[in-house]
Amino acid sequence: MLEALHSLVCEVERDRSLERPEQLRERIRAMDRLEDVLLHEPQAESPAAGAVFNTLRRRARERLGVLADVQQRLCEGIRHAIMQGAGAHALRGWLHHDDLREPWGYDHLDALIGDVLSLDEPDSVAALEAEMVFYQPTPVRHVLDLIHRARLGRDDVLVDLGSGMGHVPLLVSICTDAKACGIEREEAYVASARRAAETLRIERATFLAQDAREADISRGTVFYLYTPFTGDMLRHMLDRLHDEARRRSIRVATLGPCTPAVASEPWLRAASEPDAGRVTLFRSVA
Repeated sequence: MLEALHSLVCEVERDRSLERPEQLRERIRAMDRLEDVLLHEPQAESPAAGAVFNTLRRRARERLGVLADVQQRLCEGIRHAIMQGAGAHALRGWLHHDDLREPWGYDHLDALIGDVLSLDEPDSVAALEAEMVFYQPTPVRHVLDLIHRARLGRDDVLVDLGSGMGHVPLLVSICTDAKACGIEREEAYVASARRAAETLRIERATFLAQDAREADISRGTVFYLYTPFTGDMLRHMLDRLHDEARRRSIRVATLGPCTPAVASEPWLRAASEPDAGRVTLFRSVA
């Protein structure tokens, strides 16, 4: 094990390309590997082996610090651009369609956007009601897929039903000309999203601390559900959306296990074969 850790640290130390800002994927992977070294708890070994391991940890910590500085400078530049209204341009080189064959989990794009948005994770949140799903942010690659598929424009208002800490509304507002509204019952999540929007001067993203079943959704043109709830609660929300669709054309975008239920709605037509592992876009029909 000690030999493997030594090889890992040496490899990351030698690879100076990791200090180039554009090597985002490789740098994030290397930082994760160095974190694993720092978290490693060695078994009882000889004093000599213990000294070698301590030296490895010191080297890993130093190299991690160098790479973290690169990452910090990159994110500070992107944050500054967002504050100046040039966020879409600043992110264009980083946010591209990635491989969606692995639908779940997070990657280097999530690490980048997490650092850029600097959302405050609350220490505690209220208990979920029955049929509410535990919050996890939509992976960034799926948010980009949503933006691409929906072709959001300045006349659109995307409503994220169960928006958590606001990743989707914030990214939509940064990367498109559309407005976005996050509806979330957990006030601590809403407070975090609002702080990020204020800090980054993102004026087209708003957040409501309300139950989605009761909130005003009359301005929405596109409604996004990352399976925020199931059962009767999902049924109630779909009925509300159907009422909206009787008055005007709307679109519904889904990701996750709620997709088959939405696909069975007779008043919606899917733009592509419904797939729970990828964003599916539906349009209301008369």
